[in-house]
Amino acid sequence: MADSNIGQKIWSMANALRDDGIGKSDYLEQLTYLLFIKMADEYSKPPYNRKIGIPQDCGWDTLKTKSGDELFRHYQYVLETLARQSGTLQQIYTGSQNKVSNPAQLAKIISMVDAENWSSMSSDVKGDIYEGLLQKIAEDTKSGAGQYFTPRALINTMVKCVIPQPGRTVADPCCGSGGFLLAVKSYLEQNFRLDRDQKEFLKFHTFKGWEIVQSTYRLCLMNLFLHNISDFDGVPPIYRVDSLLSDSGDRFDYILTNPPFGKKSAMTFTNEQGEQEQDELVYNRQDFWATSSNKQLNFVQHIHTLLKTNGTAAVVVPDNVLFEGGAGETVRKKLLETTDLHTILRLPTGIFYAQGVKANVIFFENKVANPTHQTKEVWIYDFRTKVHFTLKKNPLKESDLEDFVRCYHPENRHVRKETYSMENPDGRWRKFTYDEIIARDKTSLDITWIKSGDDTDDYTLVELLDLIKEKSTAIVTAVGKLEELIGEVDE
Repeated sequence: MADSNIGQKIWSMANALRDDGIGKSDYLEQLTYLLFIKMADEYSKPPYNRKIGIPQDCGWDTLKTKSGDELFRHYQYVLETLARQSGTLQQIYTGSQNKVSNPAQLAKIISMVDAENWSSMSSDVKGDIYEGLLQKIAEDTKSGAGQYFTPRALINTMVKCVIPQPGRTVADPCCGSGGFLLAVKSYLEQNFRLDRDQKEFLKFHTFKGWEIVQSTYRLCLMNLFLHNISDFDGVPPIYRVDSLLSDSGDRFDYILTNPPFGKKSAMTFTNEQGEQEQDELVYNRQDFWATSSNKQLNFVQHIHTLLKTNGTAAVVVPDNVLFEGGAGETVRKKLLETTDLHTILRLPTGIFYAQGVKANVIFFENKVANPTHQTKEVWIYDFRTKVHFTLKKNPLKESDLEDFVRCYHPENRHVRKETYSMENPDGRWRKFTYDEIIARDKTSLDITWIKSGDDTDDYTLVELLDLIKEKSTAIVTAVGKLEELIGEVDE
């Protein structure tokens, strides 16, 4: 079967399984387990003859020859046995369970995987198939997987602005399905003629990430593996841990990430009455400028710690990071003092799978200690005002961000030119000096100058409905925060 049809065949199986009550995320998880065993089997045979470390009684041949209840029992045995191995095997199969309720359906999935020679496909083909499945699952709003999926058009644009170089290290402290890491790999392969040592470094030493959610961590490992990052028996490049808990001691040349949005950090515990309660989680770290339960502010501080001197960060942050007082003001002032926070991209709504998200991308370079301030001016591109997207009818494309890339001027950002002026007050590209920003209330970086107006004549009906949903979500969020405040006052 042609490579272009494999993804469609795999996805059609997901639709068939849905009738049996198997969710798309569960299906992809089972596909990950089986695909890894199938590829291990292929690489253990000629011409590769590699020792993968899968016990003989857990090999692919033992799975495809069984049926009915015997297949079910053996499949569960394989999952449990592989979880006790080491390296990538252990990380992928830890906590694995069979969620396919019908033996006949499990046999169909095995047969589908068996029909392809995966080792003969290029990593681009395998990876694109898997990425396509991840995106389809993210689009399924009921699964909630969209929170781990950043629009690829935005990721690719951030990478183009950063211009990563071969032989440098890249990290994502909350890597989700691995989109940022894979975009950097693709950029390096497309824009440089890598020699043998550079290819080796790219595969085994370039990337590192952290992901706290077990199921997402598993999918990320498989996604990277299919794109030829790491190996069967190598040390996994991704760690399943809350990266905010401590400074790992690692330092990186580039950090590209989209930290999780949402409520403040919290941990769940059982009280003396045996009831589940949540308590705000505050990270008391000496390398942080401010102590806060706001996880977005904590991630910004953590990213600063992870950066090498002259290292570059591109980080998606919600609006509150730009205007919130208290710890937020402290973090912004310290960023302006210790880094060159040179660019902010104000993002439009409607591009994320979570409704009503208002976000930005901040770009900064870490600098050596200085008695004054490292940031001299901040350039802001307002891509939000009078801009509207929807996930299905009008999704964000890379071409939509081409003007921002031109204004950013990645080749030499020190020769930028404003498009804003007194004669062109709607110009989206404008710079602000350090003194102008410091003079603002709470050192707010939430700056806009283009008049939006209330005209919605150019909106389609679908876009208007999305706008209503967005406003409704914002109202619900505001009411929730107000209830929390009232509860605190009552206590």
